[in-house]
Amino acid sequence: MNINETLDELFQELEGRDEFSGVVLITKGETDLYSGAFGYASRSWNIKNGLDIRFDTASITKLFTTIALLQLIDEKLLSFETSAIEYLGLKGTKISKEVNIYHLLTHTSGIGDDCEEEAGEVYEDLWKTKPNYSVRNTEDFLPQFIYREPNFAPGDGCRYCNCSYVLLGLMIEKAAGMPYREYVRENIFEKANMSQSEFLAMDQIHEKVAEGCDPIRNMSGEIEGWKKNIYSYPPIGSPDSGAHVTAGDLDRFLRAVQSGKLLSKELTEEFLTPRIDYREKDGWVMKYGYCLWFYVENDGKIVCYQKEGINAGASALIRHFPEHDINVVILSNMEDGVWGPIQKIHQLVVDGKFK
Repeated sequence: MNINETLDELFQELEGRDEFSGVVLITKGETDLYSGAFGYASRSWNIKNGLDIRFDTASITKLFTTIALLQLIDEKLLSFETSAIEYLGLKGTKISKEVNIYHLLTHTSGIGDDCEEEAGEVYEDLWKTKPNYSVRNTEDFLPQFIYREPNFAPGDGCRYCNCSYVLLGLMIEKAAGMPYREYVRENIFEKANMSQSEFLAMDQIHEKVAEGCDPIRNMSGEIEGWKKNIYSYPPIGSPDSGAHVTAGDLDRFLRAVQSGKLLSKELTEEFLTPRIDYREKDGWVMKYGYCLWFYVENDGKIVCYQKEGINAGASALIRHFPEHDINVVILSNMEDGVWGPIQKIHQLVVDGKFK
């Protein structure tokens, strides 16, 4: 059985068990090694997924925010030492004025998040008491976190924080003199030839967009129905989450970054460098860089780096293997869609099965 047959069998089995709905794209340089679409873009209308379908990428959006911020540092409009609170003129918050761009990019700021996911809080619970349609602009997020107690002093720990990227988004808006989404469209999507990518308002009609939904299971694990995610987060993407892209566009984005198309040589290298120890996992050390996290072996070898996203009705991942120059993109309109497949694909890559 060749590699394509192996992957077809894997995804067809997952699709048959309603454990995967989405698309996968594996590339080496400009060569497509594997691609496929499985499950439904719309279960309501039995519309199948395709490689031209746009998916909610959840926290992968933070990559676009990071590159936008680094572009402004390239232009000397900001620096890694710029204080978020002082630059934005936010007074009377619980956020230390010592929190700077470096802390925000590397999840070392310690600021309280609007949803402390590492403490077991669930993001969609935020919208049980607050109308999700009331949060459309970057500044609309501020009341949800600026008065929360910090988890630690800036630089004294590492804890994933969505709202770090809300602050970064506001800094982008001030430095660039335009709304965050407009900046990303002009300076990232257009420059990286991401022609199908957009921040789509989900209370409007758009073509070729996957509808997020997750199975409702009974005590025996059998599926009794499906739950849509339309009330699980704000109606349009923001600096920390929610841009809609195709698998091909996401692959083009990372290739554009790697080739120096979006940043200077210096900041391209900085972006692709691990910086902060996070935790040990599977015999490797996980390190954070600027948004990316890295699998690093004990001898310092980078096995892979990636960004992932997860939310109700959405999961997404892009992983790069430097030794093989292989990108893996998996986008799913199910919360648990990408995690099983990436483990299998990862092993196939490191075992040298892709030629």
